[in-house]
Amino acid sequence: MARQSPPTEEEALTDALALCYGHLARREHSMAELRARLERARVDEEAISRALEIVAEQGYLDDVRYARLLAADRRAIDGWGAERIRERLQHAGVERDVIDATLEAFDHSSERDAALELLRRRWPRPPESDPERQRAFGLLVRQGFESEVAYDAIREHERVVS
Repeated sequence: MARQSPPTEEEALTDALALCYGHLARREHSMAELRARLERARVDEEAISRALEIVAEQGYLDDVRYARLLAADRRAIDGWGAERIRERLQHAGVERDVIDATLEAFDHSSERDAALELLRRRWPRPPESDPERQRAFGLLVRQGFESEVAYDAIREHERVVS
């Protein structure tokens, strides 16, 4: 049943919290993503701020956790490199210091290992020609690996199988 009058502050907060819980029940969100969803639903700004504060205090909304989980999932599931993960976190509105702290664990060695794993999935046998190497290199760069990491992973893949 639709309300006849504008909602009270308490009703607006209750509605905002219900939307927050619904979105967070489906998947993790960054603070900025959830704010944008509530704004698109035309929730009052004061209710948005208070609702986000409440769900954050309850531990349901945490940009540090969001960044860590997104990085781990995109690395393991999609084979993304640090740069592509960085772009996705920036797009989600995660603060730069949180992104930097999340990606600290992605050193050259771990990046090369992840790139090598992706190569092995896509090319069980190493690329044998320059055009194949270029395709492999392009794939790794598109996935967010730096060119040096991509080059090292391709060479390692050729070395291990040889």
